[in-house]
Amino acid sequence: MSALVSQAGDDDPLRALAAVAELHREINRTEAVVVRRARTKGASWAQIAGVLGVSRQAVHKKYGGTRFGKG
Repeated sequence: MSALVSQAGDDDPLRALAAVAELHREINRTEAVVVRRARTKGASWAQIAGVLGVSRQAVHKKYGGTRFGKG
């Protein structure tokens, strides 16, 4: 990710934008993995939502269901 952050500062705006787009994808993948870990370790949707700064409903809608267990 640090390489992508560096590339996001590229003088060429299209290369910088491509790096930012890849950063978004990587962050979303990483967030999903960490949410899954938190749920596996017993964190509630409300706790996860608080850390992410969103509502419990929003985090449950995004990550809820069978993929992340514990309904």
